[in-house]
Amino acid sequence: MATAVLRFSRTLVSRNTAIVSRNTVLKPSHTPRQNQLRTAVSTANGGVLPKPDKVSFGLIRMTAVVIPFLYVGTLISKNFAALLEEHDIFVPEDDDDDD
Repeated sequence: MATAVLRFSRTLVSRNTAIVSRNTVLKPSHTPRQNQLRTAVSTANGGVLPKPDKVSFGLIRMTAVVIPFLYVGTLISKNFAALLEEHDIFVPEDDDDDD
């Protein structure tokens, strides 16, 4: 039983070192190679699919996304600055630079 556990742990360590190490060309890999199947760019026969239609991201859509998040960000920062001032963690000083 102990030899089986030792043998199993050695195979796990050897597989992990082959995956983690930088130079995997020199070390034999015990994991079987699988062919990559990329259905997004090629057909089952190996032909290349045509370019997908480009969806334009217009100025109105961009504005509809950016403006609300900018507004929410300013509200959060304003409330957090008020909280810091309330607890005297950060209070800006008024410096008179009338020299």
